[in-house]
Amino acid sequence: MPSRMDDSDLHLLLTIRHFELALLRLFEQGRIDGTTHTCLGQEYVPVALRPLLTDDDYVFSNHRGHGHYLARFEDPAALLAEIMGRSGGVCQGVGGSQHLHQGRYFSSGVQGESLPVAVGAALSLKHAGSSGLALAYIGDGTFGEGAVYEALNMARLWDAPLAVVVENNHIAQTTPTDRHLAGSISGRAAAFGIAYHGTGSQDLSAIRADLEPLLRRVRDHGEPLVVEFDTVRVGPHSKGDDTREPAQLQAARDRDWHTAYERSYPDQFAAADASARGAVDAAVAEVGAREPSDWRVAC
Repeated sequence: MPSRMDDSDLHLLLTIRHFELALLRLFEQGRIDGTTHTCLGQEYVPVALRPLLTDDDYVFSNHRGHGHYLARFEDPAALLAEIMGRSGGVCQGVGGSQHLHQGRYFSSGVQGESLPVAVGAALSLKHAGSSGLALAYIGDGTFGEGAVYEALNMARLWDAPLAVVVENNHIAQTTPTDRHLAGSISGRAAAFGIAYHGTGSQDLSAIRADLEPLLRRVRDHGEPLVVEFDTVRVGPHSKGDDTREPAQLQAARDRDWHTAYERSYPDQFAAADASARGAVDAAVAEVGAREPSDWRVAC
C-alpha cells in the first residue's frame, strides 16, 4: 500500500492526469493541431521531485513533458493555451506541445538535445558559485542518441552539477526497451564514473527521502547523478498509436499509481479527483473561448 499523500500532492497528480485526458479528447474533437505525447502513468515522477528543486535550478524537459511543466508551474491554463494556439500561451502559441520556455524551464521534442545544453547550464551555475543544479528528463529510448554519451562524459570530466532523470517506461515509441537497449542504464552511468540511483517506487515520500541527500551532493560537490525511475506509460505514444497487446496494456494499468492510490484511499481520492477534474474542465472551457494567439493570426 502506498503511503498517504498530502492533499496538495494528490491534487497536482490528478490535475496532470485530467489535463492529459483532456488533451486526448480535444484531439478527437479536432481542436488541437500537430501532435502531443501524454505522460499518463508517469505523473508522479516530476511531482515527487518538485519540492527538491529550487527556482535557481534549470529544468530541461522533453516531448512527453506536460507533467514536468505542470509540476514546476501549476498553470494548466497557460499550457493549454499554448497547445491550443490561444492567447495567453506560455510561448504565445509558437512552441505548442513540445517546445516550451519559461524562466529556467526548457523543453524540446528533439531526442537527446537537452543533455549537452543541460551540461552547459550546470557549468554556468558552478562558475557563478550558485548552489543550483540542472535537471534533465530523458527516456530509455534517448540512450540511442550519441549526444547523451558526449554529455555524460563532459559532465563527469568537468564535475557539472547535473541530475539526469531517466523515466524508463520500457517502450520507445512502439519498440520494447529490451529490443533496442543492450546492457543497462546503471552500467552506462558506471562507465563514466557517475553516481546512479534506481527506484521502482511510486511513493512520493519514499522517493523524496531517497533523492534529497543525493541531489544535495550534486549541489554541494558538483557531482553528476543519474536517477532511473522504473515506471509505466499507460497511454499511447502519441494520441492513439499504441501497438501493445491487451495483456501488456493491462499489466501497465495494474502498475499505475492511479489505480493503487484509488484503491488504498478511496475517500481522499474521490474528493481530490472531483476537484482536479473540475479545475481542468474549467480551464478547457475558458481557454477554448479565447481568441487565437497573435502569432497564429499572423500566420
